Amino acid sequence: MFSAKQKAQAILSKAGITPNGPNDWDPQVHNEKLYTRVLMGGSLALGDSYVEGWWDVKSLDQFFYKLLTVELQHDFNFTFPVLFSAARSWLFNLQSVSRAFQVGQHHYDIGNDVYKAMLDPRMVYSCGYWAHARNLAEAQEAKLDLICRKIGLKKGGRILDIGCGWGGLLKFAAEKYGVSGVGITVSKEQKKLAEEVCQGLPVEIILEDYRKLTGQFDHIVSVGMFEHVGAKNYKVFFTKARQLLKDNGLFLLHTIGWNSKGGSIDPWIEKYIFPNGMLPSISQIGKSIESVFVMEDWHNFGSDYDKTLMAWFNNFDKNWSSLEEKYSERFYKMWKYYLLNCAGGFRARNIQLWQVVLSKKGVKEGYQSVR
Repeated sequence: MFSAKQKAQAILSKAGITPNGPNDWDPQVHNEKLYTRVLMGGSLALGDSYVEGWWDVKSLDQFFYKLLTVELQHDFNFTFPVLFSAARSWLFNLQSVSRAFQVGQHHYDIGNDVYKAMLDPRMVYSCGYWAHARNLAEAQEAKLDLICRKIGLKKGGRILDIGCGWGGLLKFAAEKYGVSGVGITVSKEQKKLAEEVCQGLPVEIILEDYRKLTGQFDHIVSVGMFEHVGAKNYKVFFTKARQLLKDNGLFLLHTIGWNSKGGSIDPWIEKYIFPNGMLPSISQIGKSIESVFVMEDWHNFGSDYDKTLMAWFNNFDKNWSSLEEKYSERFYKMWKYYLLNCAGGFRARNIQLWQVVLSKKGVKEGYQSVR
């Protein structure tokens, strides 16, 4: 009969991880009850015990990279938190209109100072495009320009940004491409700062759920927002986007996605970071756009999210001294765990980043892919 410690050590050895070992990715265990706790509670217990100081590791991103490369998460598939999370997302619409503002209040309204300290100067909170970039600022500007080129922005056009964040894309598009735009968000703090950022530009920021939008737009983008839509609402989301898009316009969806059929995100991240979060799979997106859109282009640059997340953490860590009087040490550990957990996941190619270009009736002369 193996003890919990022996079972945990055997599982971790598959990834070349040794508790209390000498490597940067080897966890240092400070409470021997950790093994039983994690075997019973899975990823939720792993995150909670880290924040509570039961264990630590020099390189969290390396730890998760090694774990996820050999898919050790499957050893915990049937723990109660995982089953509970899956059951909730299957039984209930956790992203209904009445719940739409929860993620804004819980995550995006925590304080603009956190995001100013962590993000690039344009405050873009989504994956950068690092093909030719030397730093985070260049990667984010390259991503914004990539989006504008993919949808064929032209002077005088009108663009809708579903999930506009702090207005970085709309400001860029208005200044560089001469367009007007509307952005929607479910965060009061984002709306407030986005209006300041876009002051003097032909840009309107609205605090609203996407399902209540009206109007017509030459182009639509949604960058890093689809992860909050939920599988029960995918068809509604795309149908609404089709209604809002002019016949000859293009819609660009920028989203994180699973390699397999999508479901609720990691239970710890869902509980503490992104409530009601859910990542789609290729098949879920494909089924949801059937008879709604023509898929013109599908671009995966998920490995770039590893670099983006590491840059965010380095900024957050470097600037923590300006935040620590307002935020607790527990907050620091939670955000460190969140950012480096995700970096390891993208490094392992366990999760992806997709940009999908959609048209209503197909581009007659054929869509030319932009990279």
